[in-house]
Amino acid sequence: MRSAVVIGAGLAGLTAALRLARAGVGVTLATKGPGGLQLSQGTVDVLGYSPDRVTKPLEALGSLPAEHPYASVGADVVGSATSWLAEQLGPDLLVGDPESNFHLPTAVGALRPTALAQPSMVAGDAVGGRSYAVVGVRQLKDFPADLVAGNLARSTAPDGGALKAHSAWISLRARDGEADPSPVTYARAMDDEAFAEKFAREVAAVAGEADVVALPAVLGLRRRDAWRQVADVLGREVCEIPLPPPSVPGLRLYEALLALVRSAGVRFIQGSRITGFTVEGDRVVAATLAAAGGPRHLAADAFVFAPGGFESGALDVDSHGTITEPVFGLPLTATDANALIPPQYWGPHPLFEVGVRVDGAGRPVHPEHGVVHPNLYAAGGLIAGAERWREESGDGVAVATAVRAADHITGGAR
Repeated sequence: MRSAVVIGAGLAGLTAALRLARAGVGVTLATKGPGGLQLSQGTVDVLGYSPDRVTKPLEALGSLPAEHPYASVGADVVGSATSWLAEQLGPDLLVGDPESNFHLPTAVGALRPTALAQPSMVAGDAVGGRSYAVVGVRQLKDFPADLVAGNLARSTAPDGGALKAHSAWISLRARDGEADPSPVTYARAMDDEAFAEKFAREVAAVAGEADVVALPAVLGLRRRDAWRQVADVLGREVCEIPLPPPSVPGLRLYEALLALVRSAGVRFIQGSRITGFTVEGDRVVAATLAAAGGPRHLAADAFVFAPGGFESGALDVDSHGTITEPVFGLPLTATDANALIPPQYWGPHPLFEVGVRVDGAGRPVHPEHGVVHPNLYAAGGLIAGAERWREESGDGVAVATAVRAADHITGGAR
């Protein structure tokens, strides 16, 4: 049986591992930590800005520069890869269409474009004339209902229509005696139907009249129908608004994707760092895991490197501003950070476009010598050419490049 080692447990690593395992490949996934999905919005962004707000993300991919990761993947693969992921996770966790963006409220009342979202969120999609009752919880400090409602009321929907919004508050402790509860505390309480019922009735008493009741994203962690229970009590639609980390929707997505990976037979190793590799000829034959008791060598036929970028420490910057990739020593598009940090905070940040260049199969390439290792593939934030946070393209890049790598390994690439 063919074998592969996937390095990294973010969206790219988990997607690659699942795709490979579904194709019959024996997969080992190694990661130093749980990845970044718990910090995410719990949605899948394909393209939100280019540079203006995007409503049709797949159509807009053609306007991106040739150096962008999407350019070598293509809109067809981006669309089919993100749709495949949504099918794997099921409609109780992700709904939508990569061809069209929702525009959903954020925790400050701005509108954020995203292609795939959790079903508890999509009633908040901004449509002209829609009204929102934004209900906060006094004990939950990270959801400023007044600010959210005020900014929504000043916003214009993508169709040009105005929005209406007002705020209201309830006081309800998730656990007695806890002075500073997190969203996760409330989400775990919502897994209990009796607490969710009490919460919904408190909200119903203050929400007033509106088309949609907007609530902090705490409507259950493992019980995915908690939002439906709340909506049934209210007698109208609700929308969850993701909060700053720890992100309940992000946790839902991570736990669901990890469960799929494990049920597909992937061997999952967490808590140890990949520190090096072994090469025979030009092929990688093993990755070195810094395990307790001494290094372990994870041998495989192919390797998918999906460690993230600067945010995860996969790209290192030393005190002199020198940028390196410390595991495989891969060539980067730039090695001096000092020249890439502009004085304008909100301006373009070319530093975050630094990464590895890849060929059409997703294999890192040297600018002069071609493919670095014929069986080493890159996926996700390590790939150069996208300022992912500004474009809101990181999720789509992660999924599409992970699927591309997996399909080239299995021979299923189009």
